[in-house]
Amino acid sequence: MKHIDLNCDVGEGLNNENELFPLISSCSIACGGHAGDQKTMNKVIGLALQNEVKIGAHPSYPDRKNFGRLSLNLPKSDFIKSIRSQLTVFSKILREHGGSLNHIKPHGALYNDLAKDKTLSVHFLEAIAPYKDGVKLYVPYGSVIAEEAQKLDWELYYEAFGDRNYEDDLSLVSRKQANALIQEPQRVMEHIMTIINEGKVKTISGQLIPIIAETFCLHGDTPNVLQILMYLSREFPKKNILIK
Repeated sequence: MKHIDLNCDVGEGLNNENELFPLISSCSIACGGHAGDQKTMNKVIGLALQNEVKIGAHPSYPDRKNFGRLSLNLPKSDFIKSIRSQLTVFSKILREHGGSLNHIKPHGALYNDLAKDKTLSVHFLEAIAPYKDGVKLYVPYGSVIAEEAQKLDWELYYEAFGDRNYEDDLSLVSRKQANALIQEPQRVMEHIMTIINEGKVKTISGQLIPIIAETFCLHGDTPNVLQILMYLSREFPKKNILIK
């Protein structure tokens, strides 16, 4: 049997975690930058622990108005202060629940910017440095943030997206494009299985580009995410794959 980590971005106000958590193995919880507050963090952390789902923090640019999906050009000090503030609040609540932090995963535009911006990556890694020991960093394969984190001996988990299409440079197709999302459960399955079996992702141009993935993300706000997860939970065991 092969084991894969299947994760969802949650705590973003959709209140669907109770349905999602029995079907996934890890989650990244919004910690106030793009969505979420202390109340939602308390609730979602509690649900994750009840369902034995590994817990990650999901910091973002401080931009609730745009759900963290627009790039911001912040002074270094303001950027680091925002990221640390989000993680401080989240970590405090997590400790109160007796939970441990499995990983950190940046959200939205920050995630995409870190994939290609060395200066921003250095600043982000400085911001999260206090959490390095025993905590994983979920990052895209071949990214600048991965390269910079490796220099500092971070434990990395390369992430691929089951519900997103890719460009040939391994960047995600912009959400402004009609073909950004993959929503048909069968196509999500095919997308993931190509990565698992071939170590490659099929891009929108039809090319197969090498990729490494140790965790697969399905966005908690994808309209039919529950339908997709239910399908995967039925089909993966038929292919000797366990979500773990």
